[in-house]
Amino acid sequence: MRRSAFIFLLFLSLAGYGQQTINNFKYVLLPEKFGFAHEEDQYGLNSLAKTLLEQKGFTVYFDNALVPKELAGNRCNVLTADVTQRKSMFVTNLTLFLKDCRGNILFKSKEGKSREKEFMPAYNLALRDAFTSLDAVPYAYDSTANVATTATAVATPAAAAPAVPVATPAATPVVAQTRDASGTLYAQATPTGYQLIDTAPKIVLTLFRTSLPDDYIANNGVANGIVLKKNGNWYFEYYKDGQLISEQLLIKF
Repeated sequence: MRRSAFIFLLFLSLAGYGQQTINNFKYVLLPEKFGFAHEEDQYGLNSLAKTLLEQKGFTVYFDNALVPKELAGNRCNVLTADVTQRKSMFVTNLTLFLKDCRGNILFKSKEGKSREKEFMPAYNLALRDAFTSLDAVPYAYDSTANVATTATAVATPAAAAPAVPVATPAATPVVAQTRDASGTLYAQATPTGYQLIDTAPKIVLTLFRTSLPDDYIANNGVANGIVLKKNGNWYFEYYKDGQLISEQLLIKF
């Protein structure tokens, strides 16, 4: 009788597990290199995906970073993000997937597209286009609905020892290393955005338009990132050696 009850509870738990949604998850693990890429964070795509997922409300870690104990102890409490590419001659096509620990797809975006000829803006715009599908899906983390933990606990026949509460740090925004503006830059319009030049004159930054008026994909010849406006000031933000750098810019448009 006890065995039958255990099997029944296990069946209910696994049935609930199959009905999970993204609302069951607080954390997302993101690779530092997508399968179609040749290097880590190529074209700034992984950093962009991390930013967009955090804007949605998830707490995001790269898959080789230190993670909280609640993740390390049970990877079924975390979603895994992936981006795939469908090759096409004149169009960049990217699709976002969010999967659970068993490989079940809980979210698949539309195929984001871009017809830009330059690789960096093409990949960035295609990824942003794919993420518009996620924007349309309501998300609010529900800790009481995370049946992954419940299923794991019920499936263990032996009586579990009382859980010892473990204090986990609250999710906090990424702390950026800030740098002051080094001089005025002058914006020259291009078909895809702007190029910022100094008084030399030398091109310091190339900006590519996005769907947001004060948000640009940016490249300085060494780093890929974004240029955005915060509190009335412009900043170039990018990652260097795992550290977020935020450089203030003085731009004359």
